[in-house]
Amino acid sequence: MIVIMTSRRPNIVFVFADQWRQCAASFNGDPNLRGRTPHMDALAAESVNFSLAVAGCPVCSPYRASLLTGLRPHRHGVFVNDLALNYAGPKLGEIFRAAGYDTAWIGKWHVDGPDRGAFIPRQRRCGFDFWEVLECTHDYTNSWYWGNDDRLHRWEGYDALAQARHAAAWLRARTQRDPPFFLVVSWGPPHNPYHAAPEHYRASFHAEEVELRPNVPRAWAECARRDLAGYYAHIAALDEGLGEIIRALEASGQADETIVVLTSDHGDMLGSQGLERKQKPWDESLRVPFLVRDVRDARRARVVDAPIDAQDLLPTLLGLAGLAAPEGIDGLDYTSAIREGRPVGDGAALIACYAPFDEWSRAKGGREYRGLRTARHTYVRTFDGPWLLYDNILDPYQIRNLVSLPEYQDLLTQLEAFLDRKLKEAGDDFSPAGELIAWWGHSRTHEFTPDGTVRYRNFRPPPTDTPQ
Repeated sequence: MIVIMTSRRPNIVFVFADQWRQCAASFNGDPNLRGRTPHMDALAAESVNFSLAVAGCPVCSPYRASLLTGLRPHRHGVFVNDLALNYAGPKLGEIFRAAGYDTAWIGKWHVDGPDRGAFIPRQRRCGFDFWEVLECTHDYTNSWYWGNDDRLHRWEGYDALAQARHAAAWLRARTQRDPPFFLVVSWGPPHNPYHAAPEHYRASFHAEEVELRPNVPRAWAECARRDLAGYYAHIAALDEGLGEIIRALEASGQADETIVVLTSDHGDMLGSQGLERKQKPWDESLRVPFLVRDVRDARRARVVDAPIDAQDLLPTLLGLAGLAAPEGIDGLDYTSAIREGRPVGDGAALIACYAPFDEWSRAKGGREYRGLRTARHTYVRTFDGPWLLYDNILDPYQIRNLVSLPEYQDLLTQLEAFLDRKLKEAGDDFSPAGELIAWWGHSRTHEFTPDGTVRYRNFRPPPTDTPQ
């Protein structure tokens, strides 16, 4: 049910990056970014910091579909990249628009199918009216978007900074006489390619100076340092973009009436555990930065260790705006945790890989799994049985797998029972990928690889005489 309210509601600016891991933030203690991200650090100093925020299915399209629907991936059907979201229920932008909000999305979309450059019609934009979007690209300096005029345009220079400039212009054009607004800025970086940030930022980070996490094997050290130098350059550039958005919000005179969220869709292993990219159940892949600033809240600056997940974002954003969430969704409303520090949920995030693909294909060791991430433990099982067990307090870098040690079998039994309860509550029967694909009918509407995932068509830039 969509609830329409007429009283003045807070504005919301929701900014999220792609593949930005929780530990790669100065405000979360990364020494490599100390002093390099002043705008992020200033925001963190005024925000609730969810230190245990996760992407329960750590990959792009599933996260975004969960953000838009409040459902887990096995319930909205987008459980790998490049599937189209065909959920008929009320979606994030639609609910805010029905409540009288002006809605806008700028940047990456990635929930409309395998053609990454296709035009997305208005009825498939989930209620977002102002629109400067491309389905997906990581060609950051040759990047295009479908504009609010339904024509194709090119971002000037590095796309994340251009998107921040456009968001800032949209904010500066607003007055307090306008309806409240819900603005989403969706960045592609720091997702690989890592060395694509503007030269000014890349020149500030040197591979030989990068401090690695202790769980990066020696054989991976050189590659990890090189990639991290570029990754950090992207993050420094995003910091500048965030600063421009915040300055524009302040110039609009509405900063005191606006909730600002900064987060990411999933993380990146970047050599930890001798692995790369996402989909994996380790923290570098799972955990994401998550800041919420509401200047109306005098107690806003604090750390909360609740494991907020993608499906929780829709009900939480609605709750912060004083709006009711639709019935039947999976997500929880974390407003009370933000405003009052009260616990929400059972303290555990359900984590999953529904169908391994691409950078974690079966040939590269990928596998379906289900598991739990609590403040203390990570427990994961596959179809072969228990796989991983970590004590995240005693072993924060997840170096020692306890799953086969006799002295931890009672704990494993407890966590296994906990996981079974969570799966039952979620309506997840831990099906193999092929069964999920068949059940959702994706095999009739998409071209799948032998590994069981979608063949996408990458965006090809149009001729230079295309309208811009």
